[in-house]
Amino acid sequence: MDFLKDSIEFVIHIDKHLGAIIQTWGNWSYLLLFIIIFAETGLVITPFLPGDSLIFAVGAFAASGAFNIVWLFLILFSAAVIGDSINYAIGKFFGEKLVRHGGRHFLKKEHIEKTHMFYQKYGGKTIILARFVPIVRTFAPFVAGIGRMDYFRFFIYNVVGALLWVGLFVLGGYYFGNIPVIKDNFFIVITAVIVFSIVPVIVEFLKHSKINKSRML
Repeated sequence: MDFLKDSIEFVIHIDKHLGAIIQTWGNWSYLLLFIIIFAETGLVITPFLPGDSLIFAVGAFAASGAFNIVWLFLILFSAAVIGDSINYAIGKFFGEKLVRHGGRHFLKKEHIEKTHMFYQKYGGKTIILARFVPIVRTFAPFVAGIGRMDYFRFFIYNVVGALLWVGLFVLGGYYFGNIPVIKDNFFIVITAVIVFSIVPVIVEFLKHSKINKSRML
């Protein structure tokens, strides 16, 4: 039990163990990072894995020469795009079955229809903004698949979102991660970025709710 607990703790806070991982794994660290970002974005059962903090941290390590910044960006970007695409496919091909077989208690047909309508109107913004919101970014592509959002539109927004998400955090870590004041207050910096990122999502949600209420009056 202690081994399992320690293993889970290690994976969840892997950004804090990067130094040891790089020394032990060397270039295989790239593969490990790919797997983690892929799982965090592509599997609805692993939304607890680190995303923002990990990308920012590896960017900081790249500045010290531990990673090649170009390869790092390409690998993380690919993991994010492939992860969301797989997540979308899972939602599209297995979402309805989940509703019919046991999932109907929390995934009702009318909810799926409403989700489809929401994604038709706000889909692009949702997919892009969700990249910056922990937990939400794991479920957004899954729900888009269930709602059968047009895949071409989804893929474009998927790529743009991944480009912005990985680019901002990995370059942020590369250029600012080793500044003492940021390094010593890393948690506060990440929290501030996440809160700032959530604001546009809340605004869109409130706007959408207001429109629905006005239609009901």
